[in-house]
Amino acid sequence: MINTNNIIAGVDEAGRGPLAGPVVAAAVILPKNHSIEGLIDSKKLTAKKREKLYKEITNICDYGIG
Repeated sequence: MINTNNIIAGVDEAGRGPLAGPVVAAAVILPKNHSIEGLIDSKKLTAKKREKLYKEITNICDYGIG
């Protein structure tokens, strides 16, 4: 996670084992004056809550998946 005076950026990856196999990475950049209530470890969220947060994140954040 990068935290500067103006933005907060988080990066995560999903995959198994070494990086030689299939891996997906994502990054989200959020203006520091915005917060998203309930945004915690995705493994601790219900599918319904993840979907709700997804909509909120994609509406207010810059993001990339690759």
